[in-house]
Amino acid sequence: MAKYAPDMVADKKDQLEQIEGICLPDELIHAVFDLKGQGTGFIGLTNKRIIFYDKEFAKKAKAIVSIPYNRVATVGSEDKGGLIFRKGFMVSDKLYMGVSGQAVKEFEFRGGDKAHQLMILL
Repeated sequence: MAKYAPDMVADKKDQLEQIEGICLPDELIHAVFDLKGQGTGFIGLTNKRIIFYDKEFAKKAKAIVSIPYNRVATVGSEDKGGLIFRKGFMVSDKLYMGVSGQAVKEFEFRGGDKAHQLMILL
């Protein structure tokens, strides 16, 4: 059974339960964030990987996708007219992740604070 980090954050219990269901016995859950938009439904971080629910995986299929941290090449935030530099990094609610051998993934959070928190955990 998965374990929780002392400061674990989870937006929705059902999403946390889905992450728990695929975790390895020694895996530590750090966060599960609800997402908005047409693509993914939630994203979770463990001590071993990033896990997200992709409603548009392979164009029509829904899937839980797992990305080991060593496959993450870049992480960025949308710059809405210079806000990043005026108010600090991660003001935007959108986070972009470059994954080795794949297209850039886009995650839209329910607020810039959630995107910022995920960035800190990465």
